Amino acid sequence: MAMLSIVYFAWVREAIGRDEEQVERPGPGMTVADLVTMLAARGGGYAEALGDPTRLRAAVDQRFVPMDSLIGDAKEVALFPPVTGG
Repeated sequence: MAMLSIVYFAWVREAIGRDEEQVERPGPGMTVADLVTMLAARGGGYAEALGDPTRLRAAVDQRFVPMDSLIGDAKEVALFPPVTGG
């Protein structure tokens, strides 16, 4: 069984209560947005952190991607708030 690492950063990590977790890799047609919706359905901190995907950014295998990107055979998805620099 192939696994997918999901890594959480900043307030997303704080709301969920963990830095990272492993899930079974979803089917080839699943997007990052689909994954976020699936995780938010768990309720609790997941719903709090992931319930509004417009507040999130994502990276697949350490490359920034739009939320409608396919996960495919990626090894890692990272979810985090928008990053600002100064």
